[in-house]
Amino acid sequence: MSFYIGREASKLWKRICAETTTEINLLAENWKYLLAGIVFQYIHGLAARGVHYLHRPGPTLQDLGFILLPELGQDKAYISETLFTFIFLSFVLWTFHPFIFKSKKIYTVLIWCRVLSFLVASQALRIVTFYSTQLPGPNYHCREGSKLATLPPPDSVFEVLLINFPRGVIYGCGDLIFSSHMIFTLVFVLTYQRYGTRRCIKQLGWTLSVCQSLLIIASRKHYTVDVVVAWYTVNLVVFFIEKKLPELPDRTNAAATLLLPLSTKDNKDGRTKEENHKLLNGNSVVDPADWRQRTQANGKILEDGHAHHADTAKNGA
Repeated sequence: MSFYIGREASKLWKRICAETTTEINLLAENWKYLLAGIVFQYIHGLAARGVHYLHRPGPTLQDLGFILLPELGQDKAYISETLFTFIFLSFVLWTFHPFIFKSKKIYTVLIWCRVLSFLVASQALRIVTFYSTQLPGPNYHCREGSKLATLPPPDSVFEVLLINFPRGVIYGCGDLIFSSHMIFTLVFVLTYQRYGTRRCIKQLGWTLSVCQSLLIIASRKHYTVDVVVAWYTVNLVVFFIEKKLPELPDRTNAAATLLLPLSTKDNKDGRTKEENHKLLNGNSVVDPADWRQRTQANGKILEDGHAHHADTAKNGA
């Protein structure tokens, strides 16, 4: 039993190391896109903070969702936040599963490049929308009589730039159309719908998205229009951006994996891409199936778009 555990632990460690090497190579090629997406998250928070200075509380607007759904109350507002946190953390953990599991379909760096592109496009539209028209916030801290409903003019530029995180984000007002929580939720669910493998989880994701929508309205954090607009806007954004972006390599297909440049330089120890692929799956690089695949390729493999002869086993590849 202890021998089996030790062997599996050794395989897991090799898989983590090999996956880390692969992801670092991908990160070196795509770090600009990731950095731009992360920086835009701050810009989005800054815009939401800025519109709070323009917010003017007033009577809550007539809303069909408010009529149909009972009000949860201020003491139960945490329910929607708890569900959102569960969805957020679950998706983040899923994007890092290639480091642990042998069966994998995605690359962590590439999937986050795609996710951030969806978020940036949706959030850019959101910023334009909530600055175009400011509505009186339905949330409890945004109503008339609340000290948090309006913000006094800032004393300095730094007060605006620091956005009073996290209090300024939690108790923001004016950034209504459309819901930021639904942007993240729908982007995550749509991404898993496309690149995930478990049907039951896909169905659960859509169910949680609907529950999240209802809880946001019942908590009076957004008007119904904020949630409805998010549903069709995010879906359209993801649809059109997916059309423009290149297809992600499918790791379940060994031939497609070989087309992905794992490194711009030859490895010092002479490992080929096929050998790296075997390591990612926790297998030995001298797997007989591996050599049969090379034989079928007439002794050649692709390396950064060029053909190189693969060394034979007798020559100590």
